[in-house]
Order: sequence, then C-alpha cells, then structure tokens
Amino acid sequence: MTGHDVRTTAPGVLVRSDGEVDEDTLAYAREKIDAVIGRPGVPALTGEVRIAKAAAHHVDRPWSATASLHVGRREVVVLAEEGTGREVVDRLQDRLRRRLDKAAHTAHDGHRTPAPPWRGGAGTPAPAEDSGTATDSHRA
Repeated sequence: MTGHDVRTTAPGVLVRSDGEVDEDTLAYAREKIDAVIGRPGVPALTGEVRIAKAAAHHVDRPWSATASLHVGRREVVVLAEEGTGREVVDRLQDRLRRRLDKAAHTAHDGHRTPAPPWRGGAGTPAPAEDSGTATDSHRA
C-alpha cells in the first residue's frame, strides 16, 4: 500500500503511509496516536504522522515513523526507527507522549523561565521602590 492517508480521531492530525505498510499496522498506529493526542490536558494540535517501510531487505531497521505536530505556536517533531511496524509505532507513541507533555508544560505563560541577561533577559530584578534600598549603588 503506497501513499495511504487516514485521519485520526483528532480533527487536525493526518496519518500517512509510505511503502508496503499493511492495514493492521496503520490501524495500530491510529489507535496508539489517538491514545496520546486524545488524553485530557493535551491542547488542540494539527499536523501529520508518517509511517514508512523501506523497500530494501538488507536494512537493519526498515520501519520508520515521523510525527510533525503543531501545538499552539510550537512544533513538535518526533522520529523513530525499528525492526517491525508495531515496534516503531510503540517507540513513536512513547516519544510523542514525552514531547507533547513537555510542550504542554512549557506552553503555559506563567511557567516560563526568564531569559538570561546575555540573551536579552532582564537579569537580576531591581528592588521595589518601597523597599528602601537604592537602585544606583554608584552615587556621588
């Protein structure tokens, strides 16, 4: 089966196949990907997942999977290579879950780490005006 496109239960995610990917592997991939992106707390996302099987028989890990998803303004890209279709889907699911959890965690505005001074951040915060300390330590 070459170039087969299937939508998951998430409206914006497309699952594609390249090479000789059987229908059982595609169904297993849809099930596993839906389990990751359909969890509570995962924000709305769009993108595609591509499952491929190499035509060459001498390849050590002929199965590969790539997920390229957009979570808000962030792009999450996950790659996996394995010896069988189920193994590559399982590996992709594990990596995708970790990356989506990380992207969802860092997407909260109040939880961002401030940029260091050498990257344009404010550095050390200035004392508040009512704290009684001088903000300029080099007064004459």
